[in-house]
Amino acid sequence: MEIKNIVFDIGNVLLDFCWDKHFAENGIEGEAFDRVARATVKDRLWNEMDRGVMPYEEILKGFIANDPGMETQIRRMLENLNGIVESLPYTDAWISELKGEGYKVFALSNYSEKCFRESHEKMGFLELMDGYVISYMEKLIKPDPKIYRLLLERYGLRAEECVFLDDTPANVKGAEECGMHAILFESREQAVKELKKMGVRTD
Repeated sequence: MEIKNIVFDIGNVLLDFCWDKHFAENGIEGEAFDRVARATVKDRLWNEMDRGVMPYEEILKGFIANDPGMETQIRRMLENLNGIVESLPYTDAWISELKGEGYKVFALSNYSEKCFRESHEKMGFLELMDGYVISYMEKLIKPDPKIYRLLLERYGLRAEECVFLDDTPANVKGAEECGMHAILFESREQAVKELKKMGVRTD
């Protein structure tokens, strides 16, 4: 079956999810770096923030409860999440190239409302796309099969005509279990090679 639709994750695919740099820029280093990471980005509550069901204040209380001694650093890190992602040099051109080759391009991403709002200036590429599904808006997160099916149903896509690129193995498996082709994203160069093997016209 010919691939007609390219579906991208956002973090670590179209944007650099550079939480470690964001920590450092907020003066969170050494032992504090590891402690704040365990309490926030490496904790299950980070996924719950992406799901968008729990109120943010409840999420914040949970992060602080994970390590009360790091409350000041946790609050400082979360005050503005604009710096937690950075633009990548290839994103807009790659999407435009794929569109020029006749493919439809979509995003399917776990993303919290707070991060989406505060980093939105770096997400102009969404305007180039044919559509997107963002977790907090739908109250669903990958790899729940419902979020993949939502994308397919909303935009009238056939799973076998889609290829999904994500940097997380569980999310790639979730797409495959819903009938989509999928690539575990490591770099643009690696992904291009994999896409070409599927017959996708891309450089």
